[in-house]
Amino acid sequence: MQAENDKNDIKTLSFGCRLNALECEKIKKILQNRGICAVVVNTCSVTGEAERQCGQTVRKIARENPNAVIFVTGCGATRNPELFAKIPGVVVIPNSEKMKPESYTVQNSAPVCELNVKNADTEISKQFVQIQNGCNHDCTYCVTRLLRGPAVSFEYNDIMTDIRAATDDGFGEIILTGVDAASYVKIYDGKPFLLADLCAKILKDELGIRRLRLSSVDPAAPTIRDIIRMMRSEPRFMPHLHLSMQSGSDTILRAMRRRHTAQMVRDLVNLSDGKISFSWDIICGFPGETEELFQETLNLVRELKPIKIHAFPYSIRPGTVAAEMPNQINHNISKQRVKIITDLANQNMHEFMQNQIGKTVQVLVETGNNARTPDDIPVHIDGKNIPERTICDVVIKRIENDIFVAEKNI
Repeated sequence: MQAENDKNDIKTLSFGCRLNALECEKIKKILQNRGICAVVVNTCSVTGEAERQCGQTVRKIARENPNAVIFVTGCGATRNPELFAKIPGVVVIPNSEKMKPESYTVQNSAPVCELNVKNADTEISKQFVQIQNGCNHDCTYCVTRLLRGPAVSFEYNDIMTDIRAATDDGFGEIILTGVDAASYVKIYDGKPFLLADLCAKILKDELGIRRLRLSSVDPAAPTIRDIIRMMRSEPRFMPHLHLSMQSGSDTILRAMRRRHTAQMVRDLVNLSDGKISFSWDIICGFPGETEELFQETLNLVRELKPIKIHAFPYSIRPGTVAAEMPNQINHNISKQRVKIITDLANQNMHEFMQNQIGKTVQVLVETGNNARTPDDIPVHIDGKNIPERTICDVVIKRIENDIFVAEKNI
């Protein structure tokens, strides 16, 4: 969850994915010269718990701001508008309308209290840039594709406008994101222009980019092998891939209607030749996931050693195929599996970090001498204060509280 307060009497709050946070920035720009006071909440519906938290937070904002206008949009508001419409002061805006200025009409607005939500993820040195929206696939568990609509890839020139604005503002790292970024495709001069083509052209056309990174990508992306090769050869392309794995069992992957297999991911890791690190999304407790099938996922984690895993329990989403599947797994079992696989991923991370001690790595400095490595691991740099957005070499000295401690390489 991310929160943002500004001086324009427009306060925004986003739940869920990075794309939601990026959309909040865009909505705030739409409203910044309108002379209104309002709260914009961009909701998430990826799980039932996420939707419940959104409703709880909006009710709290309404209680603390009884005269405020609260615009509630996003996937949660699109899937379950009744949950929010009954809250005083709320105007529900579906995903299809949220980027239209005319959706945000206020008759009378009152000043809004500070949102009592900690902003835990303020971006100082990196900027997310959206390259597409929506999804054309039919994963059996996913409600997001139903709420976001079909895939739409953005024009190259529009993407470059956002990127150049970010580099002009001094951001050291650009992260390309979307609902299904791996599906990016445009037709230029009669030829398909895919995600790898986009990344290569961005790096060629904008020399001001110091670091380029991808957000989550599908392991079955048609150009993912080209992307890995580019990461190995282009120092500005950060050598880390977050894969939307969801499972390491081919049986479960088929039930999910995913388009990759465990062997395909093995091949990608082999192609990286140890020069790229990986992180995964994993759904635990998908219908039919026996202990043996869960063990297949654990075995793949042990074999391929992703350094991070975002694991979460399967959540029934009404309207999806998986919601009607037999052999639903008890939620407590799903939560236990989340802990097991998270603990294993933490072991992988610890081993990876231990192997980095004594090495020189390039980092991007954020606030308070905190920084990020190319593998997106946090670092604290001992010594004199280093300005934000500096890119410099440091020597990894030790690990404290799961964070690298380093010294600047002079």
